[in-house]
Amino acid sequence: MQAREAIEGHLKSFSMKNDVREGLIRKWLAEAGCKDANLSEQKFDRKLPPNVICILPGETREMIVVGAHTDHVDVGDGVVDNWTGAVLLPALLYSLSAQHRHHTFVVVGFSAEEKGLVGSEYYVEHLTREQRGRIEGMVNFDSLGLGPTEVWASHADKVLLEALDAVAVASRLPVSVMDVGDESSADSEAFAEYQIRRITLHSVTPRTMAILHSEEDRMGMVRMKDYWDSYRLAANYLVYLDARLKAAAH
Repeated sequence: MQAREAIEGHLKSFSMKNDVREGLIRKWLAEAGCKDANLSEQKFDRKLPPNVICILPGETREMIVVGAHTDHVDVGDGVVDNWTGAVLLPALLYSLSAQHRHHTFVVVGFSAEEKGLVGSEYYVEHLTREQRGRIEGMVNFDSLGLGPTEVWASHADKVLLEALDAVAVASRLPVSVMDVGDESSADSEAFAEYQIRRITLHSVTPRTMAILHSEEDRMGMVRMKDYWDSYRLAANYLVYLDARLKAAAH
């Protein structure tokens, strides 16, 4: 796994500018080993930062997409929502690179989630039907570190949920169900429109929901132990999911 000090350093290096955020995630993905043709930007609006995409090849072309949005609203610093999710992307790439992989992992920093899932919807829509058919799961991270890891179970695939529960038990790391309501959304929903398995991990509860999109969304709100536990759980989960979905296909 990536060192805790490195992850905390990245988290504290947040910018108020969305284009700088995207650039930092792209830089850290390259430093984690994603380079040349495997690292790209997907431009879709000249006024908005692009999606940043890293492809980590596996032994097959079947894919698991790992995503988080890099943008934030104009109120507050947007550290929780969603710099916490974005920073996990290079950290998870670092962890996955050391593992034998059946699936090809596609790590995506989505732009313009706060404008209505613009980046994630563009990404999915511009895949071919054959490419969408090879996505066996999409794992999304949004607003972590306010407390222990939560999962949006009512908007998650049963297979992905069962795998998460198994990993949490084996790793002795906390995760609980916390549905954020049908009025909320996340980049995972862009994939659900195409019947692609999806799951979103977060840390929001009714008590902390008001922090999002407010002046309170600052670095001091992140509980570093909980955030580190979320990273450890996510890293273990992706490795297990790779094997679980492989077994399910045979």
